[in-house]
Amino acid sequence: MQYQYLLQTLVRGVATLTLNRPDVRNAFNDDMIAELAQAFTALGAHADVRCIVLAAEGAAFCAGADLNWMRRMADYSHAENIADAAQLADMLRVVYRCPKPTIARIQGDVYAGGMGLVAACDMVVSVDSAHYCLSEVKLGLVPATISPYVLRALGARAAHRYFLTAERFDAAEAHRIGLVHEMTTADLLDAKVAELIGALVNASPLAVKACKLLVQDVAEREINNELIALTVKGIADIRSSEEGKEGVQSFLQKRKPGWMLT
Repeated sequence: MQYQYLLQTLVRGVATLTLNRPDVRNAFNDDMIAELAQAFTALGAHADVRCIVLAAEGAAFCAGADLNWMRRMADYSHAENIADAAQLADMLRVVYRCPKPTIARIQGDVYAGGMGLVAACDMVVSVDSAHYCLSEVKLGLVPATISPYVLRALGARAAHRYFLTAERFDAAEAHRIGLVHEMTTADLLDAKVAELIGALVNASPLAVKACKLLVQDVAEREINNELIALTVKGIADIRSSEEGKEGVQSFLQKRKPGWMLT
């Protein structure tokens, strides 16, 4: 399958999807979100796929929403924000519920919505030079749509800090709080990913699928339509608020938002 913003390969049961917008730090737009949902749906149903590696081209893994998308959001009505957030929410649920095991191969920084994409994957291998940030409150927004997945990865205690402060933290901290499973140097990144791939492709495909579902269904509350609707409404409400609009506009205009004290 050919995509505009994704590269795809399938070699000996291992599918690799690569985010391919390096010029904008692999930031999301509507088309890229739709392609991710389509690709994970197709690969999840592909009989020859044993696992999926999510990678990225360029210096950053994913910087969240791209500027053109944010400019459009700034003028959205509440109803338009609901529809927009629902598209991202649906894509994250497709990734999370993909019946094939998924590995995020992190070669660079991960911000905002990119954190949700990483957290929706089963395993995360990161270079030690990568940085992570839930930057939404700096823009007058909240990480509502990505929260079901990020909270599962970080835990509530770490989320209390990083949701509220929008601090940038390094790979060592991401590893400590549970977002990252393995941290390594850049030259050993592929070798570490290959170790996980080897374990996955040598296990029973049916058992791996069943174990993934078991963890999701037993460990935490199910990500159901009620929860998804709650998160979609949460981001739409804050985007439509005065502070939400001010935060996005100040970012786009490269000025300080009106609420800053220093």
